[in-house]
Amino acid sequence: MLEPDSTVQDDLRGGRAPWLARRGRPARLALEQDMRCGVLVVGAGITGALTAQHLRALGHDVCVIDRERPGFGSTAASTAMLLWEIDSPLSELSDRYGFERAAGIYRRSLQAVSGLISLVSTLNLACAFRARGSLYLAGPETSERTLLAEHSLRDRANLPGEYLDFRALLGGFGFDRVGAIHAPGSADADPLLLAHALMSSAVADGARLFDAQAVTYENSPAAVHVTLDNGRTIEAGHVVLATGYVMPEFIKSSLHRTSSSWAIATPPQEPAALWRDGLLIWEASEAYSYLRTTADNRIIIGGEDDAAISEPAERDAAMPAKANIIRAKLATLCPAANAQADYVWSGTFGETEDGLPLIGAVPGRDRVFAAYGYGGNGITFSFLASRLIARLIAGRRERWHDDFAIDRSGTGR
Repeated sequence: MLEPDSTVQDDLRGGRAPWLARRGRPARLALEQDMRCGVLVVGAGITGALTAQHLRALGHDVCVIDRERPGFGSTAASTAMLLWEIDSPLSELSDRYGFERAAGIYRRSLQAVSGLISLVSTLNLACAFRARGSLYLAGPETSERTLLAEHSLRDRANLPGEYLDFRALLGGFGFDRVGAIHAPGSADADPLLLAHALMSSAVADGARLFDAQAVTYENSPAAVHVTLDNGRTIEAGHVVLATGYVMPEFIKSSLHRTSSSWAIATPPQEPAALWRDGLLIWEASEAYSYLRTTADNRIIIGGEDDAAISEPAERDAAMPAKANIIRAKLATLCPAANAQADYVWSGTFGETEDGLPLIGAVPGRDRVFAAYGYGGNGITFSFLASRLIARLIAGRRERWHDDFAIDRSGTGR
């Protein structure tokens, strides 16, 4: 018997993001009798939606449960910057795991965004999805030598991108920093619309979505028996835990920690106040800021991440002060922009010491898989998780899966 599920979403977000004004989402059914399914996905946010859609497309008998409205947990707090570049720079990841392994991880992240772009196009999902380039911008304390070394490693790994020195950066994009790496291959979207469209696609294809909360999990040789909060049970051939940024108590990782982040969305800007091409921007800095635009010309900027704050009340009480700091950073970086805040929000998220997600089989729990610890690469790693876990369910374990294993040590081989 597994311990009681502690994944009740402990108010994983606060404030109001621009996505929350949207309407229209897949309806949950009431589960009034015991049932069986091939794969039970626990959580109907972006990870659950991508997993359900993919597994159903592969022919699996899929059920999804969530006690929340689909997508209104962690997904609604996302800024939906779908970057392939990882929180840990390639240089840092190479120092930890060796260049070849680190380069392979970066290439898989690039492939994940490419796969997501292709999926959205193939399914014709209405989610304000836009292919975008990115700008890895020197932070205030970043030297040109550091950024050039990172670019050199990316070039060695056959990753796309060009180095922009001070003059090229200022003249091309208007940013007064010592340099940046400009790369193609990223994207942005409305995360709620994306999650809803994916889940609706899965349901239309035969997946079943229920309003329910898992309480306990018990393994037998051929199935996992899940007890729900209403006393009903689901017998599943496999279980996928996609419950946001709060890990259940029975999943242990020495690499994982919970943190908080804050973001604002400005009023719609005059086109002249925006940088060229609507690039996704993030800083080469330990505590970096990240920026994007929206289809209606708002600027979204977030950051001020704080691992010392994870309690919802404390996190949300900090919103006014954090918003002011973020507004000041925007005013410095983009002097022509209106740095007022139409929306202010906060979110709790999981991150790892090495910047990589925790995806795969739950140690000691047969037929149970999980995906957590996404850091700043939420939706990118959600796509990766859906594909990796599908391979594991099919019995196709590959060596590269160890790079994301839940019980990895976080050191070199």
